[in-house]
Amino acid sequence: MNQVVGRFDLALIVLDTLRFDVAQEEWAAGRTPNLARLLPPIPTGRRHAPGTFTYASLHAFLAGFLPTPARPGRHPRRLALRFEGSETTSTATAVLDGATVVEGLAARGYYSICVGGVGFFNQRNPLGRVLPGLFDEAHWSPAMGVTDRRSFEHQTACAAAALAAVPDDRRVFLLVDVSALHQPNHFYLPDHPPVDSRASHAAALRHVDAGFGELVAAIAARGPAFAIVCSDHGTAYGEDGYRGHRLAHDTVTTVPYAECFVTPRPGGGWEADPVTWSRR
Repeated sequence: MNQVVGRFDLALIVLDTLRFDVAQEEWAAGRTPNLARLLPPIPTGRRHAPGTFTYASLHAFLAGFLPTPARPGRHPRRLALRFEGSETTSTATAVLDGATVVEGLAARGYYSICVGGVGFFNQRNPLGRVLPGLFDEAHWSPAMGVTDRRSFEHQTACAAAALAAVPDDRRVFLLVDVSALHQPNHFYLPDHPPVDSRASHAAALRHVDAGFGELVAAIAARGPAFAIVCSDHGTAYGEDGYRGHRLAHDTVTTVPYAECFVTPRPGGGWEADPVTWSRR
């Protein structure tokens, strides 16, 4: 990562509330072709979330604690803030100075953009201003929130416009909190009762996938970028009697994670190169 930070734009795309098992099933069945093109490791990207709801997990992410591989061991982190006693900082970790990754990247010359989704980004109250307040530029509107069926399209358009306005010689750190997977999501299934379900959660993922290439194209238009795509937590739909999140059930704590380099293609478009660190 020390060869990445400073040379590449960085994008953290959080598929808010996406369950690992749903992501895996939809990928394996070929129903998320854009995500499959971008992120082939999704079926094996099983990780543990650092929190069980958005506010907790995003604070962890922005302190350098991304979802941890769901297997024993100490797993070196991609980004970390400098502090004594860290057991997951290695020579491959980009160590930043500051209270947050946003602040640390700013010291390395990055301009930060936040495109919010769920209510913790709405900037309507002090709590809703904490996370967006970390960034140089933050965007949110009800059209990008959980109740708008076309929220992802609106978020993509916002991100594309914000990225295009930054000079090409300035590196960017982009965070997009994709709200479509979060409840309510029943409206992604035609004639579905007004009750969220595992099926409507999967339908929301397919809806996001259909437009995902446009978001990636906007990122790639500025040149090579390193992208992380993951969930911050999952959600339960009646498993073992649980519903929702902010609870420590496997459907909530297990999330998908993948990362890749995104590069512009000559003549237009983009291509993705899944990370193989031995080649880098």
